[in-house]
Amino acid sequence: MTEIQRSEKDQGEAKARGVRKTALAGKDRPRLWTIGICVAALFVIGGITTLWLGAKAATIKSELEASTQLIPELKESVLQNRPADASSIADQLQHHTSTAREAASDPLWSLASALPWLGANFSAATEIARSADDVATQGVAPLVKVYDSVNWDKLVPSASGTNLEPLRKAAPAVTSAAHAVRASSERLNAIDNGSLIPQIAAPLKQAQEQLSSVVDELDSAADAASLAPVMLGADQTRHYLLLVQNNAEARATGGIPGALAVLTADKGKLSLTAESSATALGRFDPPVPVDEEQQRIYSTRMGMFMQDVNFTPDFPTAATTALKMWEQKKGEHLDGAISIDPVALGYILDATGPISLHDPQLAALTAGKLPNQLSGKNVVKTLLSDVYAQIEDPKVQDVYFAAVAKEIFGALSSGKGEAKSLLAGVGKGVDEHRVLLWSSDANEQSVLGKYPFSGSISGPSVPAAQFGAYFNDGTGAKMDYYVKSTVQLFTQCPVAGYGTVKMRITSTNTAPTDAATSLPSYVTGAGAYGVPAGTAQTNLIAYGPAQSQIETATQDGNNVPFGAGQHDNRPVGTLSVRLAPGQSSVVEFTFGKIVQQGQPEVVVTPSVESMDKVILQTQSESCGAVK
Repeated sequence: MTEIQRSEKDQGEAKARGVRKTALAGKDRPRLWTIGICVAALFVIGGITTLWLGAKAATIKSELEASTQLIPELKESVLQNRPADASSIADQLQHHTSTAREAASDPLWSLASALPWLGANFSAATEIARSADDVATQGVAPLVKVYDSVNWDKLVPSASGTNLEPLRKAAPAVTSAAHAVRASSERLNAIDNGSLIPQIAAPLKQAQEQLSSVVDELDSAADAASLAPVMLGADQTRHYLLLVQNNAEARATGGIPGALAVLTADKGKLSLTAESSATALGRFDPPVPVDEEQQRIYSTRMGMFMQDVNFTPDFPTAATTALKMWEQKKGEHLDGAISIDPVALGYILDATGPISLHDPQLAALTAGKLPNQLSGKNVVKTLLSDVYAQIEDPKVQDVYFAAVAKEIFGALSSGKGEAKSLLAGVGKGVDEHRVLLWSSDANEQSVLGKYPFSGSISGPSVPAAQFGAYFNDGTGAKMDYYVKSTVQLFTQCPVAGYGTVKMRITSTNTAPTDAATSLPSYVTGAGAYGVPAGTAQTNLIAYGPAQSQIETATQDGNNVPFGAGQHDNRPVGTLSVRLAPGQSSVVEFTFGKIVQQGQPEVVVTPSVESMDKVILQTQSESCGAVK
């Protein structure tokens, strides 16, 4: 092949290769365009998705914020008794929460919830919106509807009785609302906000706190709506033993139950009958059987005398013992027991206004030495001090006590006083453990046992880290009117991983220096039980949390022996303190091996003093870094 031919051939092949290359390039160009378009489309879709999710997030945020702003208005409408306004606000609330829930139910939002890392934030936001709507729809709306249908003022006892049917009919709605709010609270509390972005974690925490703060209140309302009609005699008349505790002679739950009566509840109407006294019941021989564990701590006197049934701080034990005594002596089976003290009676009088004692026989017995009109301002001093100064005969003292109690409950039953003030007064008495309640019906008592007014020392009403400081009179008289006490807890640094708490009880006898001669012998005891007149002797009882131990006891800085026992797996320490007029003493019990991690709190025997003056703020020792 010549050079010319070879050149021509090479040129032909090159030309062919160019043609093929051009052809291939022509074929690849559509593919590149397709990829480019897809990439661009993905960016566009991603941008649109982001914008869409952002819009949904903005909707959820704004709607939930709007619903939150309505809550104060709703509360105010309820408190001011404006049912129409409350109903309107509830409708607005539902509109906002349902809009937020709808936005969080969007398909793209649901897909975003499956994304790694960020998905948890979308899920949390969904749960917040869902819970808010459940609370508004299943919680707030039914409660507002019930509130609108129940006249709360008419639920207060009156001379004609109380129509309890609206409350009975409202009970299912209240129970359902409480369940819905609790379920929502539990769902939110199950979310771990540790991995959430601040914009989600903050509102989640706020929602968790808001729901947790009302869960227990709604449960309480549901229990009250279910139990109140029955216990107030809606179905059949109920009879309760009323124990009027006398704080001048201390007992663990408050004071000696001197005055007794039967409180009858018939369709909401209250009345007192069969007034009596602990003294009138006399001695029980053989004693009424009591729990052996408590008998070892408090002696057989608990079952021997009505005055001593509440040596124990456990009111269910005191109540059952008292009812057995009443049935044994009076032949009457009762449905439960209610305890109240003069301080709580004063709270009721603050709401009802003064009461007058109209019994002419009583006026003759007291010979004008005591006021015939009592109010919240003078009832405590009259019942716990003046009675003993002016009346020597204990039987007449008991008659006066019974007459006062009857008049106060008569004022309560007649509907005197505004409902809100009356409920606030009774509520204050309950909060200070001055009003206690026990039912002989096991089902009712299982519900009552969930609340502090049951007076239980164990069970669901007792926080894990609860301590108790209780007082029993050791003088055999009424000197506790003059004994002022404070109780304070001190948390100390853990020892070997266990908590340590010191309980300090400071007691002072404020009786006049010449109490032995200036006070009536019925008040001082006149040395009848081995305690010098004017001196006050108190038996201190300290309870710790379950499974803990009482390690030491000191009095005025010196180690002293103490009685040790167990009550329902709680350690019990007892120590007697004797104080002359003007004398003070400081007793400290140190509890160790405490496994409970909660904030400690203490329950104290109610006295004449306001409880905020008795229970001082807990102090915590600075322990530094734990190694």
